[in-house]
Amino acid sequence: MNKQFASSECPVLAQGNGVTKNDDLVFDTLILSDVHLGSDISRSNELFGLLSRSNFKKLILLGDIFADLNFKRLSYDHWQVLNYILRLPHERQVEVVWIEGNHDLGLSEVFSQLFGIRVHHEYSWLQNGKQHIALHGHQFDRFVYENPGLSRILSAISLLIEKIDTSSKVVTRTIHRLVHTFQKITPKVALGASRMAQERNAHIVFCGHTHEALHIPFENVDYYNTGSWVSSPSTYVGINSDGIRLLTHH
Repeated sequence: MNKQFASSECPVLAQGNGVTKNDDLVFDTLILSDVHLGSDISRSNELFGLLSRSNFKKLILLGDIFADLNFKRLSYDHWQVLNYILRLPHERQVEVVWIEGNHDLGLSEVFSQLFGIRVHHEYSWLQNGKQHIALHGHQFDRFVYENPGLSRILSAISLLIEKIDTSSKVVTRTIHRLVHTFQKITPKVALGASRMAQERNAHIVFCGHTHEALHIPFENVDYYNTGSWVSSPSTYVGINSDGIRLLTHH
């Protein structure tokens, strides 16, 4: 990637651009992030529907699957989708890859002790002749990465706002969107991830964190963001032998 972009020059696509509706529900690899189980705005029922109706060999959970590590917040619906995911390797022979995000920081230790499951900070693999890297993306969000304690406090405040927001969570989702826009998280993560991928000689890099699904074809590196499962439509990535698609689920 010879060309370098300043934040203001990052060729970020408009939200939803490059995202298509899924028709086949058959994948080699399915990637999703930012489900935020434990949050009132998590669309866990919709995710359960997608997973139970889809065929896939590998599922990459790209961070912030939980709103935090207080599992007492999980509702029945949240436990339902979590239990389904935990059973996938045994009942459907699906390879499930867990990646830690900023909201579920420390998940690696918890899941190792509870389930014997390895949780990655980043994950790389070869598919369709190309090197892929997946990581949550908060590593390129300087405020979150350098202030984990303050970030947890703000997350707790956000969860409290959700509880008192009776407007179908419109206020909550609007606040989240405005914060991400004000902090210019989307271009920061895209630029940081693409540069890291180039340094690792990878062809494709996937992140979450920003809640904004998009694809940016940088020079030598394709950057994808999986979006989130806290707003409608929710978004995710599907990979088959014919390529990579950003997909929606209503």
